[in-house]
Amino acid sequence: GGHTTEILRLLSCLSESYCPRHYVLADSDKMSEAKIRSFEQKRAETFSSAQFTLDRIPRSREVRQSWTTSVVTTLYSILYSLPLIYKLKPDLILCNGPGTCVPVCISALLLGLLSMKRATIVYVESICRVETLSLSGKILYYFSDYFIVQWPALKEKYPKSVYLGRIV
Repeated sequence: GGHTTEILRLLSCLSESYCPRHYVLADSDKMSEAKIRSFEQKRAETFSSAQFTLDRIPRSREVRQSWTTSVVTTLYSILYSLPLIYKLKPDLILCNGPGTCVPVCISALLLGLLSMKRATIVYVESICRVETLSLSGKILYYFSDYFIVQWPALKEKYPKSVYLGRIV
């Protein structure tokens, strides 16, 4: 839904040097794949190198899932993400909030700690987060290389963040 639309707006501003692109979706996400394929098809009309992949991982947390069971499902999602991130070896992880990004980023951090591959993590908090961070934002604030917010009130509360104004 909204996270996919926001990330695709961000990607539309990137040059063709950001290729190939690897999209990681929650296995229960039914809408995002069609949006991504449509975006990439339009992008292929402009750029010659429109290489992308779609991968699915278990959702780390369902809406209204208890905190206790969320720990277990997130750990499972991390274990599932590790071989994927090892295979992809991304240079950059650009994410914007769905719970799926947390296990992907943690997996990338673990591979970096093991000196296998260091990925730069850029987290962009959703435009709808005006005064507080999302749960993913609260976690990734401490681990991302760049943490971008779209409202000045968030920059004031979270000094490590970068305020660029509205970017989506």
